[in-house]
Amino acid sequence: MVDFDGALLDACPPDVRADLLLEAKLLAGVFAPAGDAAALAKMAAQLSAGERDAEMDRAHARRLAAALKHLARSA
Repeated sequence: MVDFDGALLDACPPDVRADLLLEAKLLAGVFAPAGDAAALAKMAAQLSAGERDAEMDRAHARRLAAALKHLARSA
């Protein structure tokens, strides 16, 4: 079985991966301050489903969702 989200993050250059994980941690700090895995997974699902602001493109939203899922697994 392939972990698509893990593979997506691993495919990113190290600096992009670090930026994504930092952005995910910042979002988690604001919207899921307790670090609740379920809240992080819900945020990731919303991004994956296309719920994002006008400034975020689809590819970035998908990579950010993968980073949030990574945080959720680590929680």
